[in-house]
Amino acid sequence: MLNYNLAVPDVDDAGVLSALVAEGDELDALVRAVDDWSVPTPAPGWTIAHQIAHLAWSDANALSALRTPDAFGAELKRAEAEGGGYADKAAAAGAATPRSVLLDEWRTGRAELAAALRETPWDHAFPWYMSKVTPALMTPLRLMETWAHGQDVFDAVGVAHRPTDRLQHVASLGVLGRALSFAAVGLPEPADPFRVELTAPDGGTWVWGPEDAAHRIQGGANDFCLCVTRRRPWSETDMTATGEDAQKWLELARVFL
Repeated sequence: MLNYNLAVPDVDDAGVLSALVAEGDELDALVRAVDDWSVPTPAPGWTIAHQIAHLAWSDANALSALRTPDAFGAELKRAEAEGGGYADKAAAAGAATPRSVLLDEWRTGRAELAAALRETPWDHAFPWYMSKVTPALMTPLRLMETWAHGQDVFDAVGVAHRPTDRLQHVASLGVLGRALSFAAVGLPEPADPFRVELTAPDGGTWVWGPEDAAHRIQGGANDFCLCVTRRRPWSETDMTATGEDAQKWLELARVFL
């Protein structure tokens, strides 16, 4: 993962920790009402159980990295040895766990992680995959992943995923991840500035970049987040791009490798 170059405040002024907890609680309310977790989701080969198992596993890894970084080194070695199938293997193992046990594990793990992030200095660095992170970065990353995998579950059960102002944290990662989007396919990041204007769920506008930038991306915040988390191609959203580089960014957009 590339460095997002996030400014690190001394405290969680933006309330992203509360947003992370709320996002997990919303998905929890959905999945506990679904008796059959073998329902397939849009991710090939992944059921609802796989999605929850992946979130529980990722939360556990983040907690290990934060509390016992030396022990987390063994997890990093396994990831390097197993390559691309690493996350799929872990999700499959978790999905084989009884539904009630997996739900309890996910609940306990995400609560422990939120507490640990809250108790840790916001600028404390600890190891992660291909990088080092801080609570200031890990918290929105966990929020982004919870929202994205939650979207897969909402899609699987045919329930609308109501947009909230928590999307601003996901959108911010999407904007900051522009370099990652180009680097993932071996392209240099365009040097010229970009302007991103998104319509928030409450009808307001979230903006990034200079007002006079020639390269512009506009549309709904929910659609932008769907693009950068690779849940929808931008051609299936209301997003518009002005400039060749802006169009290329939306085609490649991502917040993870």
